[in-house]
Amino acid sequence: MTKPLSIAFLLFPNVTQLDLTGPAQVLSRLGNARLDLVWKTLDPVPTDAGFSILPTATFADVPRADILCVPGGFGTNDVIADDEAMAWVQAVGAEATWVTSVCTGSLILGAAGLLDGYRAGCHWAQRDMLPLFGAIPVDARTVVDRNRVTGGGVTAGIDFALTLTAMIRGEAHAKAVQLGLEYDPAPPFDSGSPEKAGAEIVAGYRRRVRALAPTRDDDLRALAKRCGYPRET
Repeated sequence: MTKPLSIAFLLFPNVTQLDLTGPAQVLSRLGNARLDLVWKTLDPVPTDAGFSILPTATFADVPRADILCVPGGFGTNDVIADDEAMAWVQAVGAEATWVTSVCTGSLILGAAGLLDGYRAGCHWAQRDMLPLFGAIPVDARTVVDRNRVTGGGVTAGIDFALTLTAMIRGEAHAKAVQLGLEYDPAPPFDSGSPEKAGAEIVAGYRRRVRALAPTRDDDLRALAKRCGYPRET
């Protein structure tokens, strides 16, 4: 038996739970793999969906991993401002075989110095923040650049995880996982991107986000400076 692949997901307060649980469900089916949800303590961690998730390990328990995956959510900025959390992301990401993210988790990777010069995906509403951390934003559900594999917003985490599964275990294995999960999307509306949703719906979404987090982008710009960006060339 080969040593099991170790998969570490960063779990943090106000994470978007589907950013985490979607790809976790897929990657749990890699076979011969151990998956951990990692935070400072083993206490329940509140998500943005109104329920909590239990971590399976602490930072001290998981000093390294073959796959690091960082989800996003409204707690992203708080993670970037948290020295302990960022030190763990930096340390694990420096040695991981695969450094990955979903949604605004790529901003955490960027703040950790793990996306300098890399193409990366992000939620469409904050994709333009990626250059703050030296990353190259790409409008795609999944972006692969060397060993960095990043997903777009929320549901793109499933696409990202299937792509990564195929890269590690082969396309046939990934297709079997997709079949087992009956991942055959047929949404009732064709409004899953700004281009398809139209200006009115996009504007309404932006208003709701500003009401929830009015200083989010300004705070992120300040955090980029705190992290030493832009880097000296």
